[in-house]
Amino acid sequence: MFRNRVDAAAELLGRLERFRDRDVVVLGLPRGGVPVAAAVAEGLDAPLDVIVVRKLGLPTQTEVAMGAIGEGGVRVVDDDLVRRARVSDARFAEVERHEQATLDRRVVQLRGGRPPVPLAGRTALVVDDGLATGATAEAACRVARARGAARVVLAVPVAPKDAAARVPSADEVVAVEVPDWFMAVGQAYADFRQTSDEEVVALLEHARDRTGDRGAPRAGTDPGSAEG
Repeated sequence: MFRNRVDAAAELLGRLERFRDRDVVVLGLPRGGVPVAAAVAEGLDAPLDVIVVRKLGLPTQTEVAMGAIGEGGVRVVDDDLVRRARVSDARFAEVERHEQATLDRRVVQLRGGRPPVPLAGRTALVVDDGLATGATAEAACRVARARGAARVVLAVPVAPKDAAARVPSADEVVAVEVPDWFMAVGQAYADFRQTSDEEVVALLEHARDRTGDRGAPRAGTDPGSAEG
């Protein structure tokens, strides 16, 4: 469907034009979601930031999410999957401790000590390169909500048909492709190579240079005016 993340971002941007000139902050999920988010933010001339989240993978199948954690203590758990997979409380806690340490380290690495872009009263446009289980996207939307976003919109190039049900904390889910047969995000890309931390940092620095102090909320804007 898409040549790469840049191609996917161009397609996604076409679905998000109604957010232009609104008080919107584009929030990428590191790492693969940030190139998509950066292109969307530049296309909308909006500020760019990240929401750092970590998948909690099953101990025996780490690619399968049994939950996710996010900045600010946000926690999402698939209790049914944990029960079916017979993951003990001790094993779950071990996975969570490891991912929390990684999350804390990456917040410092990616933001370089800078505070997050303010979200209070604004529209948070949460962007990833695709949606699978929805655990990390749900965690990210909860982080945005906890930071005071007036409206939270999840935008992805590809998602399963029940995307909205998988991410209940989003007010809206925007997806370019919703295939009948969906197994993994990577199936939607010809080039799905891994994004590096260095790439993410460079994209964030470029966005800060582009927007300057415009990361602050715009005076007199209606945070709900982008709805619909």
